[in-house]
Amino acid sequence: MRYQSTRGNSPQQSFLEILLGGLAPDGGLYLPVQYPKVTTAQLDSWRGLSYADLAYEVLSLYSDDIPEADLRALLRKTYTEQVYCNGRPQDNAKDITPIHWLGEEHGTRIGLLSLSNGPTLAFKDMAMQLLGNLFEYALKKKGQHLNILGATSGDTGSAAEYAMRGKEGVKVFMLSPRGKMSAFQSAQMYSLQDPNIFNLAVAGVFDDCQDIVKAVSNDHAFKARNQIGTVNSINWGRVVAQVVYYFQGYLLATKSSAEKVSFTVPSGNFGNVCAGHIARMMGLPIEHLIVATNENDVLDEFFRTGIYRARKSAETLHTSSPSMDISKASNFERFVFDFMGQDGKATAGMFKQVDETGGFDISKDAVFKDLSKYGFQSGRSTHENRLETIRDIDQRYGVMIDTHTADGVKVAREHLQAGIPMIVLETALPIKFEETIEIALGRPAECPPAFKDIKSKPQRVENIDADVNQVKAFITTHLG
Repeated sequence: MRYQSTRGNSPQQSFLEILLGGLAPDGGLYLPVQYPKVTTAQLDSWRGLSYADLAYEVLSLYSDDIPEADLRALLRKTYTEQVYCNGRPQDNAKDITPIHWLGEEHGTRIGLLSLSNGPTLAFKDMAMQLLGNLFEYALKKKGQHLNILGATSGDTGSAAEYAMRGKEGVKVFMLSPRGKMSAFQSAQMYSLQDPNIFNLAVAGVFDDCQDIVKAVSNDHAFKARNQIGTVNSINWGRVVAQVVYYFQGYLLATKSSAEKVSFTVPSGNFGNVCAGHIARMMGLPIEHLIVATNENDVLDEFFRTGIYRARKSAETLHTSSPSMDISKASNFERFVFDFMGQDGKATAGMFKQVDETGGFDISKDAVFKDLSKYGFQSGRSTHENRLETIRDIDQRYGVMIDTHTADGVKVAREHLQAGIPMIVLETALPIKFEETIEIALGRPAECPPAFKDIKSKPQRVENIDADVNQVKAFITTHLG
């Protein structure tokens, strides 16, 4: 399998060649030259496989430069009941991402795909735990070291740090927006004392952090000299690992490949739902992919109007679903590349417009009218919607959900189709956003025992400005 840049001006490479790098040299994102197709017979033959073995069937289609025995071993090391149980016994822990069916609404079943059973209680663990093991494997093969520069709006940071802590040959420099995450999210990251983990709190919003990561990635000399890689969802390894749980969710929800399901995905950076798009392109019978945004609704606006309008930092709102407080969706470029017929020159031109004018408009183009074939729908949710949905799901089904999952449930209910099961991707455990849960329900969220004292632990974090040169200086100072 070979990989190409969405901007069409970088040489094709293999899976292991792109794994450690992040952005392509031309500033684009990597995608396979073609999506492998899965037949209905293949799909049905995968029913009953363990999560690790299902992951092998999917990921082996994309990583033919990793020997079968090595890939199977990495996946079986990663996807275990012990890693994905939050320290709490669960009847269906062997599924790794079990479906929690809520009930039937308007003639269809609605359920939550449980993705927050990992070490940091968020869906990012599903890919990040594997990425940690893949990085260590690749670095040992090459005899190299890697310095990871990442940006987080809340969950990517802790998932990356917990996956990479203690990993041989890896250091992590994680940027986060100062004062914009929940207290629990901040404590998860900043309380880590591992010598290979560095937290940098940036005076700004997530988009400022992400812009710095991209700027460093585009400084090819600095990147090469300091062996800089990334774990954000611009990294293809992150996205392809997330494709697996769409297959798992589908197989758990259906009895044969003649059936269809829809997925609703809370989304800010388009990485999670991009994995669903890839699964659908591979042939997974997905009726619709519903993008659920919060008040930072750049993606909902695009799917409704054909106008992509990235907001400036000052326009990005701080909300009660903070992990989605993003107004420049990095992974959206992968979808743009697909709907533009994988035309790298056209895609590069559109994102040049984003850099120069803040967006692009395809509302009057034939390509916008043709978007329906990709199955996307969308909607937005507000703070009051979140509170109402959290209360309703608690009262109606006795289930407590976090704020981002509440955004997903609210929007999912607007797109139910009789006879088509609706699976909402759960994004995190409620404890990560305990302040809002207490407001909504008048009682605290349940906290797994391992995190009872997380906010009282000593914290190690450096405050910096939103300045790429400050970040570069910090990295070079701490490489020794």
